[in-house]
Amino acid sequence: MSHNIFLPDGDDRRGGNRLLPTIGVGLLLLVGLGWLTYRQFRIDVPPKNIAILIKKDGKNLSNADEIAPSEEYCGVQREVLTEGRHWRNPFFWDWNVTPHIEIPQGELGIKISLTGDDLPYGEFLAHLDADGNPTSKGIVPGVLRPGRYAIHPYLFDIKPDVPRVVPAGFKGVVTILAGPLPEEPNVMLVPEGFRGVQETALPPGTYYVNPYEKRINLVDCRSQRFNLAVNKDMGFPSKDGFWVSLDGIIEFRVMPDQAAEVLVTYNEDANGEKIDEEIIRKVILPNARSFCRLQGSNKLGRDFIQGETRTLFQENFQDAMRTACEPLGIEIIQALITRIRPPQKIASPVREREIAKQQEKQYQQQILQQDSEQLLAIEAELVKQKQALVQADQEVVKVETQAKREQEVAVTQANQRLGVAKFKLDAAQDKAAAIMAHGRADAEVIRFQNEASAAGWREAVKAFDGNGGQYAQYVLYQKMASAYRQIMVNTADSPIMEIFESFARPAPPSANGASSN
Repeated sequence: MSHNIFLPDGDDRRGGNRLLPTIGVGLLLLVGLGWLTYRQFRIDVPPKNIAILIKKDGKNLSNADEIAPSEEYCGVQREVLTEGRHWRNPFFWDWNVTPHIEIPQGELGIKISLTGDDLPYGEFLAHLDADGNPTSKGIVPGVLRPGRYAIHPYLFDIKPDVPRVVPAGFKGVVTILAGPLPEEPNVMLVPEGFRGVQETALPPGTYYVNPYEKRINLVDCRSQRFNLAVNKDMGFPSKDGFWVSLDGIIEFRVMPDQAAEVLVTYNEDANGEKIDEEIIRKVILPNARSFCRLQGSNKLGRDFIQGETRTLFQENFQDAMRTACEPLGIEIIQALITRIRPPQKIASPVREREIAKQQEKQYQQQILQQDSEQLLAIEAELVKQKQALVQADQEVVKVETQAKREQEVAVTQANQRLGVAKFKLDAAQDKAAAIMAHGRADAEVIRFQNEASAAGWREAVKAFDGNGGQYAQYVLYQKMASAYRQIMVNTADSPIMEIFESFARPAPPSANGASSN
């Protein structure tokens, strides 16, 4: 099945199809131009890098300019691009990516300004403006500590260096190389901040200083030992013309508070590393020779063999060295004369004589020792005797004390027993009295009871006209009447009937003559 399509007049679909390629080409050209612009105008600065801008057009630089003063001039610009993405027209700008300046740990960096005015004669540190930026060429004051810095390589050059370390036991003497001149130029030490050697030295530590701005010289303040006889003939002529040689050890150190003064006074080396040798050569040896020759020349040669003279000479030597060196900033810790060698011509006889004297003293000491031992033995025996007497007296006192104590204990116990006996006697007497009282009370009670019973009987007998027998029969009948109801007995010869028959007999007459029924 087919369909026929009729187009109106003037509609030319074939002409519209010719416009599509033209639009596509335009879009491609637009995309290509955008991509080209993106690639050419983009500046990617990686991490730890900067981009230095170079302008291609603008005002020309003068002969004195090393870098463009502003963006109006062509050439290398002062402004740098930091890490990130930036955009510049490549027809007017060029750029150069360079890495940051990294100062490793344990080092420092010295900045050198490459642009600005020339320094006057005699100056080498760059001048700084109010913001701390250099305005002239030269070494920039201060240092760069370990780290990473975005520094323009056309503005500054970086010279690596190391920090100055003052070890333990040392002092760092600071010399300011650039700064205002002191008011008094003819002094060894200047006030702080002025050009010259500073009065205050640095304690042990690590210091990041610019070696072109400050210099630090190390002064060893530890204890040093020096032997007087090392490569030197140390000695003096005696009073009698003999040469006496000696050897000694001097232990000294630089006073920390006067380290700067000592360095300036005795240092002849630029770095100050040989200050110890200078001190020995200029202070220790001259004073030691001076004392030995002045004091030794007043004594005879044989005097130095004797012990007293040698000991006195050694003591005076140490005192004299301390007195002479301490005002100069050198502390003498110890100064000993270890050996004195007199001439051999006089040494032997004097030595023999000294030996004889020492032996004589030894024998005298032995005699004194024996006497002392004898006295000691006597004293020991006396002490033993006194100890025996004291022990005997102690035993006597002990026995007497024990006897007295036993006697007192016996008397105390007897008194206690006597007191107990007295208490028992009193108690027995009280008990007997109580028993007697109780017996009398019981007797009285019985008596009163008997009297009461007798009184009752008397009254009952009075009822029977004073006939007691009749009253007794009455009482018997009364007791028996309640117990017997019937009795069956043989009335002929029964013993019990005899009892009842006795009751049937008439009662005996009473005391008043009345008869009972």
